[in-house]
Parts: sequence; structure tokens; C-alpha cells
Amino acid sequence: MTGFATQAIHAGQEPDPLTGAVVPPLYQVSTYRQESVGRPTGGWEYSRSGNPTRSALQDALAAVEGGEHGFATASGLAAADVLLRSVLRPGDHLVLPDDAYGGSYRLIARVFGAWGVEHTTVPVDDPAAIAEAVIPGRTAVVWLETPTNPVLGIADIRAAADAAHAGGALLVVDNTFATPYLQQPLALGADVVVHSTTKYVGGHSDVVGGAVVTGAGVRLPLGRSGPDGTDGLAAAVGFHLNAAGAVAGPFDAWLTLRGLRTLAVRMDRHSANALAVARHLEAHPAVRQVLYPGLPSHPGHALAGRQMRAAGGIVSVRLADEAAALRLTESTTVFTLAESLGGVESLIEHPARMTHASVAGTALAVPDDLVRLSVGIEDIVDLLADLDRALG
Repeated sequence: MTGFATQAIHAGQEPDPLTGAVVPPLYQVSTYRQESVGRPTGGWEYSRSGNPTRSALQDALAAVEGGEHGFATASGLAAADVLLRSVLRPGDHLVLPDDAYGGSYRLIARVFGAWGVEHTTVPVDDPAAIAEAVIPGRTAVVWLETPTNPVLGIADIRAAADAAHAGGALLVVDNTFATPYLQQPLALGADVVVHSTTKYVGGHSDVVGGAVVTGAGVRLPLGRSGPDGTDGLAAAVGFHLNAAGAVAGPFDAWLTLRGLRTLAVRMDRHSANALAVARHLEAHPAVRQVLYPGLPSHPGHALAGRQMRAAGGIVSVRLADEAAALRLTESTTVFTLAESLGGVESLIEHPARMTHASVAGTALAVPDDLVRLSVGIEDIVDLLADLDRALG
């Protein structure tokens, strides 16, 4: 199987051998009968350590990302946490975009910072700045979002991978906005991909989850060994995930797997609608700036065209001031005022006061005149009319 949609529908999802059911069963179970002491039936013993539904999702995620191992976690931040906890040690250094997601920054600065991990923030679209920030022998991770949340900066993944690897670090790419359908970071040199599968992979605003996908043969950075004495990154992530227990529950895994099957067709519609919204708002007199990689006016437009199949479903706009931004978020009717993104319905939010409030007062602070749109798959005429009414 080589086609993306074919893999998303079939990888890890063979018909049930007992009944022939074409959809993998939901194994809503915590434990399993053992044949005798130390002989689990089929290798299954306890659902924190392994669950058939979660295993199907993990196999599918690895396949669609072109990776070797997939891990399904309880949330996107749980995925980031288990990966970083597997890789980092006190005294390490990490490179982070200066417009990263507020939750990722909070985890890195306030949780791992207290653990003695230092970080440097750099412009994600400046490969030279990324390379300069890497401290050989001390930087363990270069962390990228591309596109970034919420200003939609575009990073050169190949150049960032070269910079990370030259210093002995891993390149980790948060691929939540682009999804594996629109962008393949591992094929461009990244070592690891993380996701909030709550967003586009789940796709229906009804499940919270995350994922880590490791590339083939990736080793821990800086010559380290994991808890099992080997240097394999996947083994270290698997150990920490089982030890800490932040796994995806069976029903969450089943819902996420269901969403993954339609990811390709949904992302085509999300991207087409978002481009139409971006073009429409760029010509609107009430909008000061539209941030969308699919527009020629975006500084990362050409690079996004090389790295991505399409520019995705997120559009950010800047208005005259914060008051105008707040009026817009509170005036739409088809776009729902809510946090999160990537569902089939359109959402609107004010990042400075909502999703990115944790970075207020820092170098990562979001402009207070910025509004983020998660463009859904509704009829485009209704979306444009809703925005026109709200802006008017």
C-alpha cells in the first residue's frame, strides 16, 4: 500500500479474524485472561501496556507518517511530554520557535525548565538562526512547528534537520496543523513527528488525543542510552509511555482511528475553503493583514508550496486593534467561538486571551489584534457570508 488514503483506511486495520468485521473492534477492556502465569493470551496482559484498538491506531499513524513506530497518547501535550521526557536530561538545551503554541511553551519553559532544561527561542523561518542556536554536545532537541500556531510561520524542515544533526540533536516536528496528508516531515529529514490528534486526525471535535511517530532507526541524541540500555528512541518512548501511563484509552483510540480514515478528503475540503476565506478577507477593508501560507503575500508561500500538498485549514487575520478582533470573534454565527481547531465545523478564537494566554508578557506573546480561524468543511458561501456580516 503506497497511497495515503489507502494506508489511512487499511494500515493496521485488517478485518477481524473472528467475525470478519471490516472495522477493527473496540476493545474496551482493562485486562486480559492469561493462559497460565506469565503466558498472556496473544501477548495482551493490561491495557496500559497494550490494547488491540490502540495498537491498530499506532500502526496506522506510523504508516501514514512514513515512520517506524507510532505511539498514541492521552493528549497532544502528553505526546510532547513523553517524547521530551524520553530524550532530555537536566542541564540539556532545546531550541524552540519564537511563535510556538502556548501549551508547548508552558511545558518546556515551566515544567522542563524547573527540571534544569534551558531553551532558546528563534524565528522558525530563519534556518541560520536555528543553526546558530544549536549548542553542539548540549542541545538535545530542535523543536519545530510548521505552520506555527497561530501566526502560520513556515520552517525549512530539511535545513532545520541539517542544523540539528550537525550539533548531535534530534529534529522534532509538530505536524498537527499540516497533518501527514499535507506534509511528511520524516521524509524531509525530521527524526520524530508529534501530533495533537484531537485536531485534524480525529477531525470531529469529539476526542482528545496525541501521537508520537519515530523515524526508522532513530537513536537517542548525544550518545545516550535509554532505560533498557539500548540507544533506540522508540524503545525509550515506549518505556516512558508505559511507565508514566499517559496512553490513549480504547474508545479514544477507536474514535481517532475512525477520523484518520477520512483525513485525506477532509483536508482537501479544509484547504480549499481556507484558501477561499483567505483570498476573500485579503480584499476586505476591515482586515489589516491575512496570514495564510497559501497566499502569495505570505513570506513562506514558496517554501510551503514545496513542502506541503496544500496550505491547510487555518487562517489568521489581524484587524485594526484588539477591540475589533474581539468584536469579530463574538459576532459570527457559523464560526463558533471556541478553543481548539481541526474539526469539521468552523471555529474562531482570540489567541492572546484564549489558547495563548500562557505566553502573555513573554517573547512568544501573540498580537492582541489577531484572530485565528479554523475553517471547517461547511459550504463556502455560508462561511464568507458569516464573516462579512461579522466584519460589517
